Amino acid sequence: MKQRSKLTQEQTQNVEQDARQESRQEAGQEFGTADELLRFDAVQTTVPPHIAERLKESIANAAPPPRRSWWHRLLGQ
Repeated sequence: MKQRSKLTQEQTQNVEQDARQESRQEAGQEFGTADELLRFDAVQTTVPPHIAERLKESIANAAPPPRRSWWHRLLGQ
């Protein structure tokens, strides 16, 4: 009998936690700028490992930008 009451108590706690999480999600969150929204989303979202690996390979294989001469840099060309 004690196991049953303990189990139902744990289940009740889990249901209450789920309800609290849902109410927080339903309440929503407001952001001042789009940048804040993107930062929040980046923290919440995990990148799949195969995509992260492909991105690292792409960055490693990318050619460096061509070096501009000093006078192009000076004149802004």
